[in-house]
Amino acid sequence: MRRDLVLGGWRDLGTVGLVAGLCGAYAAVLVTASSLLQALADASGGGAAGVLLAVVATVFVLVAVYVSAVVIVNAVDTVVAGRLRQVALLRLLGARGRALRGSVMRASGVVGTVGAALGAVLGVAATDAFRVVLVARGTLPRADYPVTSPWVLAPVAVVGVTALAAGWVGSRGVLRVSPAQAMSSAEAAAPPTSVSGRWRLLVTALLGVGGALLLALSAAVAEGGSAAGFLLAFAGSASAGTGLLVGARFVIPALVVAAGRILGGSPPSRIARRTAVADRLRTTRSTMGLVIGVTLVTTFASGVRALQTAVHSWSDLGAGQRAQAEAVLTTTTVILVAIVVISSVISAVGFVSTMSLTVIQRRREIGLLRALGFTARQVRSMVARESAALAGTAVAFGLVLGVLFGSLGAQSLVGGQTDGFVWGLPWPVLGAVAAAALGLVLVAALPPSRRAVSVAPVDALRVER
Repeated sequence: MRRDLVLGGWRDLGTVGLVAGLCGAYAAVLVTASSLLQALADASGGGAAGVLLAVVATVFVLVAVYVSAVVIVNAVDTVVAGRLRQVALLRLLGARGRALRGSVMRASGVVGTVGAALGAVLGVAATDAFRVVLVARGTLPRADYPVTSPWVLAPVAVVGVTALAAGWVGSRGVLRVSPAQAMSSAEAAAPPTSVSGRWRLLVTALLGVGGALLLALSAAVAEGGSAAGFLLAFAGSASAGTGLLVGARFVIPALVVAAGRILGGSPPSRIARRTAVADRLRTTRSTMGLVIGVTLVTTFASGVRALQTAVHSWSDLGAGQRAQAEAVLTTTTVILVAIVVISSVISAVGFVSTMSLTVIQRRREIGLLRALGFTARQVRSMVARESAALAGTAVAFGLVLGVLFGSLGAQSLVGGQTDGFVWGLPWPVLGAVAAAALGLVLVAALPPSRRAVSVAPVDALRVER
């Protein structure tokens, strides 16, 4: 089965390639930097430090791969959702659903692998160039540094396999389109999934409540001075996060509806409010990756900030010790946020691409609005307000989750040495995330809105999708 019959041109999978490239470059930088530091540690007799750096790099690479997988699944799902009518027609002509799904999976795997390989090459080149500059300036001592590590192939393979699996998961709507839908004049739409909504809601509730109980228990255990509190906090965060992923279609649209009320009562605002949640799955696809990215950044920043506040309150530390501990934590914050921020960049790319695809897929709807009297300015305003509702909800929700997870994680570490509960509120990071969200709204809204109004209403209504 030809890929373009289901997905159209390679441009439709541009998000998959870009996200895989970013992830590959990020992994290559971490692996190469880890190998350079390992060589430096071996030369100075600190081999254990090099192993620790490799472990840390592996953890952050896996985090980036996880975020990339979510974004790729959403991208493929969005592309397929916009072409269900063509898929239904192919089914009517005799194409098997599994063959169509296999073509989507193979295309996603190829694009993801190629993107990851190109990104890895760029990441290795950039890291080595940076290393040459540091050695020339005397910041790094001269030594026999490797160009990169053979382990750089591992994340490329992982990203390729992840894109392959994400293509399979994201194309699940192909098998749910019946051939009879091609005979309908209405837009083809995927029927509900086989998993009952009630079962999904039950699993979400169990994971969410279980995670909340584990987080509360971690804080209580930490008050007794036990080191098990951090493990309980990690398990609670993982459980609550998994529950959010499973039940995102219940949580995210409801939050978007609440946020949409502040858009106002103008015609563009009312339509933006309705279209933002008209398709709950589309709403979830658009925002889930962004929620994860913002949560990761905020969790690290909030956790370290809570530790700083706790250390500052310890009266048994001298002024010099307290200043040294706070300096170390500040440096740790900068390093951790700088390392994990790429996950937010990947999720932001996914959000922008999803917004563009959904606007393109709604050309008939926008053409009808233009024919009914909507001006180009009103259409642009509608797209911008929809983008603001989606991005604003995702960022606000991610900030709340991040502060909660980070503060509880810090409490599980130092709760026994600190009076009361210490909230980690890293205001500079929170402000930077809010400012980035504003820029993201503009970037996500302007290009698709320009494309939306560039087509004459008559031409838009003539488009058959």
